[in-house]
Amino acid sequence: MRAITIGYHDVLEDRRTAPGAVYKAIYTLDRGDFVNHLVAIERRHVGVRTIAQFHEWETEVPVFLTFDDGTLGGYSCCAPALEQRQMRGHFFITTDWIGQPGYMDRRQIRELHDRGHVVGSHSCSHPERMSRLNSIELEREWKDSCALLGDILGTAVRFASVPGGYFSRKVAAAAEAAGVEVLFTSEPTSAAAVIDGCLVLGRYSIQRYTRAEISGAIAAGHPWPRWRQTAFWEAKKLMKALGGESYVTVRRQILSRLMSQERPARQ
Repeated sequence: MRAITIGYHDVLEDRRTAPGAVYKAIYTLDRGDFVNHLVAIERRHVGVRTIAQFHEWETEVPVFLTFDDGTLGGYSCCAPALEQRQMRGHFFITTDWIGQPGYMDRRQIRELHDRGHVVGSHSCSHPERMSRLNSIELEREWKDSCALLGDILGTAVRFASVPGGYFSRKVAAAAEAAGVEVLFTSEPTSAAAVIDGCLVLGRYSIQRYTRAEISGAIAAGHPWPRWRQTAFWEAKKLMKALGGESYVTVRRQILSRLMSQERPARQ
């Protein structure tokens, strides 16, 4: 079983107004840029769908679009742009941030669900290194966030995505114990795996300088842009292993410097 998933984060009318630390802006797109990405995907004539239609995987490789964190831009920019093209997305909510400035509130989350989008968990607190949490902490992150979202939606939450890019078997096992059936990671791969009864899918990440045609090529299954992300991911895994806690600090410094200089360093 294979699937191609393209992962986005925030989309704003003007990305310069992005809330939070400057290094997070690397994952924020302008609305116009995001629409260009959707147009590029649409031109490839691929079937963008939601995970609820997984039974159709026997005949083709589906394309999924995901949006992490539960930012307000997901509600005000992403969802309307998707719906104009008869597409639906997967919106993963960090539940501790619900209702905070720049993030969706309970009504908006429920409305996305009612409009046909998939709503899932992105943990409670968005830990930087989720794979380092102990079993009690993992249980809270998945079970509490799924329970809260289930209360908002009026239905069980079966989908989730791992925050921060730190994934491990115990993260998947804890998600499965919380009722999660499908878990998205940040690993750039189209391969699917089943871990402790949980279907695990990778994602190809989009940053603010990623050209729209890259999204289109990934959605169409072209190997080169996917291989590039995979090679970069493997290098990052090595740096994470060698750098430990210092990797997070160094990464923040590099991204902050990059964003402050506003260099168009495209993928």
